[in-house]
Amino acid sequence: MTAAAAPTSDDARAIALGLPETTEKIAWSMPTFRVAGKMFATMPEEETSLAVRCPKEERDELVLAEPEKFWIADHEAAFAWVRVRLAALDDLDELRAILTDSWRQAAPPRLLEQHPELTVVGE
Repeated sequence: MTAAAAPTSDDARAIALGLPETTEKIAWSMPTFRVAGKMFATMPEEETSLAVRCPKEERDELVLAEPEKFWIADHEAAFAWVRVRLAALDDLDELRAILTDSWRQAAPPRLLEQHPELTVVGE
């Protein structure tokens, strides 16, 4: 079995923009992704990572469990966001799951109701 190539910023952009009502906007000199106007992901660090929404309790567990993938930027420590190193992700499915989870946290209830296929199963 050959290892899949690590996801790229192009992969992240395609997945994010494939989610319902998502738009890309440059803010703070970097790409940001918004659902119905509410930000759910950014691509800082020359587009080598993502910042995504993540409840603080889960975020802290992720960082402890997989520090090679996840970290908390100092200026985001007080907020429910986590950074993700694209090169450390296993595959596109992992990237898709991360972006979809962040999208769900920002999406308005009407979109969640309209897109039950994007709800969490078995977590």
